[in-house]
Amino acid sequence: MPGIAEENYWFRRHEAAYLHLIGHCADAVVLEAGCGEGYGAQLIRTVARRVIALDYDELTSQHVARAYPQLDVLRGNLATLPLRDGSVDVVANLQVIEHLWDQEGFLAECRRVLRPGGTLIVTTPNRLTFSPGQDTPLNPFHTRELAPSELDEMLREAGFRVDELTGLRHGKRLDSLLNGQIINAQVEVALSGAPWSAELKEAVESVTVQDFDITSEDMDTSLDLVAVAVRA
Repeated sequence: MPGIAEENYWFRRHEAAYLHLIGHCADAVVLEAGCGEGYGAQLIRTVARRVIALDYDELTSQHVARAYPQLDVLRGNLATLPLRDGSVDVVANLQVIEHLWDQEGFLAECRRVLRPGGTLIVTTPNRLTFSPGQDTPLNPFHTRELAPSELDEMLREAGFRVDELTGLRHGKRLDSLLNGQIINAQVEVALSGAPWSAELKEAVESVTVQDFDITSEDMDTSLDLVAVAVRA
């Protein structure tokens, strides 16, 4: 969520991915499939011709419609996208696919609603670093997390050409905060219910989008995967 001090790290981490990908949405009709709070769809709207913000949750959809009147808000299931074939230029799906039971079915729906040559942009946690050494995701709200090679293969098998597969990681300054433990420190506080220390709060509030790098180097150690795929 934007504007909440304790969530600033995660907000800026997601915002960095949006800003990296936003150029693919210029003057386009964009579907954000799984828009959540709506800040990302609104950011995309600054360059897009039209943004359709889709979410399954009714209260979330109502909030997005009130907070971001420039968006066209729809409530619907990502398993069956409520759009015509070939009706959008771009599908944006950021930090959502890991929550879906039928990921392959969702990608088939994305391909269906995209025009020929349309673009799918995806971000998702890297399984190798988000749930290291685990057979099932550590996050109970995730159904299936993906490694870089798994995301690449899934996109290609769904009929997409993968034009970019990169990874988001901490930059030098962020890696130095709290001895490199800024994620673990937040998780520990969340699990224990203990109050935030002044040091942790100050560190989290200081994070900006410039503290993250997105690169194709050493993909297996990245935090989030970032993909740009084109409907073949």
